[in-house]
Amino acid sequence: MQTGWRIGSLFGIPLLIDYSWFIILALATREYASSYRLWGPALSWSAGLAIALLLFASVLLHELGHSLAALSQGIKVNSITLFLFGGVASIDSESKTPGQAFQVAIAGPLISFALFLILGLGSQVLPQTSLIAIVTERVAEINLVLGLFNLIPGLPLDGGQVLKSAIWKITGSRFVGIRWAAKTGQVLGWLAVVFGVSVCLLARQYGGLWIALIGWFAIRNATAYRDFAALQEALLTTKAADAMSREFRVVDADLSLREFADRYLLEVNPFPFYIAATNGRDLGLVSIDDIRLTERSQWQIQTLHNILQPLGKTPTVSQKASIAEVINSMEARQLPRIIVLSPIGSVVGTIDRGDVVKVLAKYLKPRISEADIKRSKEENIYPQGLQLNAIAKTAQDN
Repeated sequence: MQTGWRIGSLFGIPLLIDYSWFIILALATREYASSYRLWGPALSWSAGLAIALLLFASVLLHELGHSLAALSQGIKVNSITLFLFGGVASIDSESKTPGQAFQVAIAGPLISFALFLILGLGSQVLPQTSLIAIVTERVAEINLVLGLFNLIPGLPLDGGQVLKSAIWKITGSRFVGIRWAAKTGQVLGWLAVVFGVSVCLLARQYGGLWIALIGWFAIRNATAYRDFAALQEALLTTKAADAMSREFRVVDADLSLREFADRYLLEVNPFPFYIAATNGRDLGLVSIDDIRLTERSQWQIQTLHNILQPLGKTPTVSQKASIAEVINSMEARQLPRIIVLSPIGSVVGTIDRGDVVKVLAKYLKPRISEADIKRSKEENIYPQGLQLNAIAKTAQDN
């Protein structure tokens, strides 16, 4: 979901400003203006505002570099947002190969380094004593710092994405790359927090709080990235056989509807459907609703052969299918549950949304309680706010 104030678009990508951006804009303007007091209040504040705005213009171009690299690979970019900690491009999915992932990751820093060179050369052409030359040189330095800072090898920074792509290339696993890059990001984040707090308490430099805040932001995002990737990996590696339940009964397809009703519909807790079989071969599904829709006068005449839904025309998944495939199949057809087949085509189980939540519970954040799992199973729903269908689609697309 896009949040913030839309200010336009570039190459079809919506540009958004989060409300926290105005806070950092004001702080950055004040900080930069203090460096130019000798120029007088009007010019110093103008220079401070100009540098702050050019800083965020640089951040915007940095994120645009990532976005254009993603677009060139056919990946949708939902938005670019400027906020308290700089900017972020909301890219719809991961690159298909480690090489392509590296291209997307490095594109931002390359833009920053290019701006450093262009602005650095421009500042040399302008009159050296002019305020414009000084501002241009300052923005060039900011882009150098921006490019170098983003190459720190830990998620969520670009350097973490580069590290992820390198480990992905070496190990052949995107998820191994994410785990290592996220772990590095967490370690670096904690170092930043400790350093920032130490500077604040020992040296009385309150700028250390900003360093600590950036470290906290890095820890939080690296952890979120790791958890999301762990859930995606679980969706791809957990099989239907791990989640299925046996909420069905196999019955003789030669039974008349009357015989079937007398034997099974009078049970205290009838199954939601039954599997009709003959000679040891599963033929199709028998739904209680289909029985009820048949005229009672026909119950003695018709057999289950007449009302069963053939397995060949029923949505099914293999017991070796991933949970991502299961979820995508259920959501595409709006099914309350799906049939699981063995390699020889016989019914071995069923899966509903509650079964999915139960098997994935340990990977879900925040943790799903036993009560939530039970409710999900009873009502056949995903817990509120858990977009498993969207996550499964992204996992399978990657």
